[in-house]
Amino acid sequence: MTDAHAAHHAAHDEHDIDDFFTERFWDERYGSKERIWSGNPNPHVVTTAADLVPGTALDVGCGEGADAVWLAARGWQVTGVDVSGVALGRAAAHAAEAGEQTAARATWLRADILTWDPAPARFDLVSAQFMQLPDPARTDLHRRLAAAVRPGGTLLIVGHHFSDLETTIGRPHLPALMFTAEQAAAALDPADWEIHTATPGREATDAEGRPVTVHDAVLRAVRLR
Repeated sequence: MTDAHAAHHAAHDEHDIDDFFTERFWDERYGSKERIWSGNPNPHVVTTAADLVPGTALDVGCGEGADAVWLAARGWQVTGVDVSGVALGRAAAHAAEAGEQTAARATWLRADILTWDPAPARFDLVSAQFMQLPDPARTDLHRRLAAAVRPGGTLLIVGHHFSDLETTIGRPHLPALMFTAEQAAAALDPADWEIHTATPGREATDAEGRPVTVHDAVLRAVRLR
């Protein structure tokens, strides 16, 4: 799962920013610890899926698989995509731990999301959580993901908002990787989509353990045709 925390890791280790998007970087990142993320599904995925009938789902930048496994356990046929084979191996193991039926509903695919193009109009839900890319790569990705949503399906894009640069949570000052929900929505034709954008706040803790409020850029859109 690509996010600005990993960008901070890259900057701290004096990686070039382009390294941040490579298979090698992410394999090393995931291989550095037994678990990188919490293992809990992202809250906007949970909220969105609660209103949907399970169908086919695409989880882009699935990382260790928390979102994909959570969806599969609730009846979704999920494809989890990530550039890191290490992450995908861990995701498959977590799916197996969740049970045979859950594991059978999850498919794992290693691909470079900077170039990978999913099949058009294939999925009922396409989710990209904290895929922090610079433009034009970000807009190009969002357009490809939107094309993968079938009519009646939902596109969910969540990212770190620019305002988080002003918090003390320890994110690097890399504004090119931040975006607003409205910027994500610019990849969509309003004639073809019912578009909802929001910038909700949520509680987090900074490096010193102090409470802070961070903000997510949330695009939820339903394809009309």
